[in-house]
Amino acid sequence: MSDVLWQGKYLEVRRDGTWEFAARVGGIGAAVILATTTAGEIVLVEQLRRAFGRPVIELPAGLIGDDGDFDPAIAAARELAEETGFTATEWTPIGDFATSAGMSSETFTLFRARGLTRSGSGGGVDGEDITVHVVPLAEVPAWLDIARTRGCVIDSRLIVALGLI
Repeated sequence: MSDVLWQGKYLEVRRDGTWEFAARVGGIGAAVILATTTAGEIVLVEQLRRAFGRPVIELPAGLIGDDGDFDPAIAAARELAEETGFTATEWTPIGDFATSAGMSSETFTLFRARGLTRSGSGGGVDGEDITVHVVPLAEVPAWLDIARTRGCVIDSRLIVALGLI
């Protein structure tokens, strides 16, 4: 059993023996969405992440359970619509994965979303200020290189998901 050293609204720091790690309060996880269009494009988001103090390029994602509903599929559909303005007709759960096993107990459920329809503008909620990018799959490596030169951090979950396409 680990001891809680500090707790905020969504995160806590725990100690188990001499090992310290971050955890989500209440076992909240995340839903991550690999959304692709019929035209062979991937839907990405860019937003300022306070941990880095600069923008991060990532797959659309959000917390599971922060609204009281712990269904990963519901969270995935909600986050895709809120962040990107897209809805999907086909959802495939890929599996559960560790975010950063060496320092966090957080997990995420990865979903594949197809049959996309633009239903809104996206951009997130409550000051998230998300920019949506729809990038042809063949251009992703060059596009990410350009994003890096702009100072963006690339989320590793994106790189992993590209291997599943």
